[in-house]
Amino acid sequence: MADLSHRGDLTSHPDATEMSARYARMMGKRDVVLVDAPVFLAGLFCAISPWVVDAYATGPAEFIPHNLIVGIAIGLLALGFTTAPERMYGLSWAMSAIGLWLVISPWVVGGASPAAGIVWTMVILGAIVFLLGLACAKQAMSRRVKNSAGE
Repeated sequence: MADLSHRGDLTSHPDATEMSARYARMMGKRDVVLVDAPVFLAGLFCAISPWVVDAYATGPAEFIPHNLIVGIAIGLLALGFTTAPERMYGLSWAMSAIGLWLVISPWVVGGASPAAGIVWTMVILGAIVFLLGLACAKQAMSRRVKNSAGE
């Protein structure tokens, strides 16, 4: 059996530079890591908001499936950003579009005069999702610029 009791410095390892470069490439793909969790939490809040925000009790019943579907969609985007970020960067603009939809949805789904609590909840949540989408899109664009520059 091999003697593994000594643990020396890896700088003398023959593949140290290659391992270091590979680690840097691997970590370079995770440049949206700080956005993944807030996107997931925004989707989770959107999905459960009809049950936790009191204003939905007096609002139209259409908000329950609407918020559930949109929240699941945001959560799936977050899951995609986490598991396959290099393939999901193109959908970051879709998240910004979902954020805009959330801002206008109280009047589209709820009719001409939705409850003020629903409006505030959806506008704030929509703004957060829109800004998170812009953050992901900014990272995607800077990543494409880096890739086209040969880095």
